[in-house]
Amino acid sequence: MPQISTSNPRPCKILVTGAAGFIGSYLSQRLLERGDVVVGLDNLNDYYDVKLKQDRLARLLDKTGFQFVQMDLQDRKAMEQLFAREGFDKVVNLAAQAGVRYSLINPHAYVDSNIVGFTNVLEGCRHNQVKHLVYASSSSVYGANTEMPFSVHHNVDHPVSLYAASKKANELMAHTYAHLYYLPTTGLRFFTVYGPWGRPDMALFLFTKAILEGKPIDVFNHGKMRRDFTYIDDIVEGVIRVLDNTARPNPKWSGNEPDSATSYAPYRLYNIGNHNPVELLDFIEAIEQALGRKAKRNMLPLQPGDVPATYADVDDLIRDVGFKPATPVAEGIRCFVTWYREYYKI
Repeated sequence: MPQISTSNPRPCKILVTGAAGFIGSYLSQRLLERGDVVVGLDNLNDYYDVKLKQDRLARLLDKTGFQFVQMDLQDRKAMEQLFAREGFDKVVNLAAQAGVRYSLINPHAYVDSNIVGFTNVLEGCRHNQVKHLVYASSSSVYGANTEMPFSVHHNVDHPVSLYAASKKANELMAHTYAHLYYLPTTGLRFFTVYGPWGRPDMALFLFTKAILEGKPIDVFNHGKMRRDFTYIDDIVEGVIRVLDNTARPNPKWSGNEPDSATSYAPYRLYNIGNHNPVELLDFIEAIEQALGRKAKRNMLPLQPGDVPATYADVDDLIRDVGFKPATPVAEGIRCFVTWYREYYKI
């Protein structure tokens, strides 16, 4: 498990969007534990089980310093009023329409939440003197890239899903606001987050559920997928350290040889990944060991929008905030399985 960061210059008032989500609920809890005031925003939509979101939220509602607001990011007027009323020091934008495969089915959801909604966040920060905006990007932005490990200094102009394109768009939009309004922005490219309270549309949750029910699991790309699975505690530790390290301009940045991860403006990008890609078949074996049951496997080809491998270069994260995710996959899976059995009373 990660070494916990406890230093905080002073308590901040922080907006966490997507607070009933997987990462947002963990992050809100950690911020509250160290004395920050957190306003958690979520629309509690039904993309997946709303009860799971409500149960995550229930762990926060009795905490001192937490306020919940049910709201859509794309509601411009409500967002303007929220920012003006609350006077946030910092903002962490985790609310988004997630999922690669769902973007093939419902592309408009990604435009509404990830583009229109993010514009409202940027405008709220711009007009209300927010000191630092940290926002979720995704390893999906690497798209058709094949040079490993994926580096934030690589060009990422070839997304292979609308979800990925929307996250790349967020990075470009953030840079525009850093340039025009000197708004410090930091984008975090998360690599396959997993752990207790995780999303039901993710592989670990789907596989665990199916194996316990004796149903076959869908194994895409015939098991040849490789993912840089990153445990939730590592993700949250990375977010907090970056949040406390306000984005600054890179004095060495040059338009002749532009570095995509930094800028002459207060703009940064980081990968947060385990730096240790695991083959899908090995991941499944670890789940089988944790459950004490074998999976029935339905081997399938690579799905549209999926990339065969992800692998994070985290050198910048280590250099700038002194943190490297390191929770072993087998340990993280055991923690998830323990939670799953308890939560679903199995």
